[in-house]
Amino acid sequence: MTHKFKVGDRVQVIRDSKIEIDTITFKDGTIYQLQDKSWVEDCRLAPAPALVKVPQNVKEQIELALHYNQQNKENALEGLLQDYYIRTEYESESVGEWIANNFAKFISAVLGGYEVEKEPLYYVKFVDSDVGYLNISTKNGTAGVYDFVGTRDCKTQFTESEIKAIDERYWQFAVPIEEVSE
Repeated sequence: MTHKFKVGDRVQVIRDSKIEIDTITFKDGTIYQLQDKSWVEDCRLAPAPALVKVPQNVKEQIELALHYNQQNKENALEGLLQDYYIRTEYESESVGEWIANNFAKFISAVLGGYEVEKEPLYYVKFVDSDVGYLNISTKNGTAGVYDFVGTRDCKTQFTESEIKAIDERYWQFAVPIEEVSE
């Protein structure tokens, strides 16, 4: 039995005795057009493996390496691994740490594609009451301590890096959004 694919699906395709990953752009019965404009029968397709999830800072390093290597994934991976093993030149320790803890995922992300992890969001709760949350005006950037719901003119939900960019000391008051809504 063959798998049912639809437009937009990532698939593995066998070409020249190699397995490649591509995306379906058009379907006509059991024949599919791929992003590279080739046409393939459904019997030559298989579902692509799920994309690896990487943090935003790892994504930025991969994109930079691909840019400097004219989108050649193998050369980009070689450069990234040289940076990791030989030069240990990552601006952020967390990038090197993530690579060390997720080495196979890192290689899969560079060679096979990735998606960016959604960063957790936090409220900054200074006072234990309904009006003790950091709000930042989207109009003029001024900060205040108000209701965490805020308005459309105020930002009340922040990532860890956004909180630390405002003031490192605020991180100790960060509360994951799930905890507040329970």
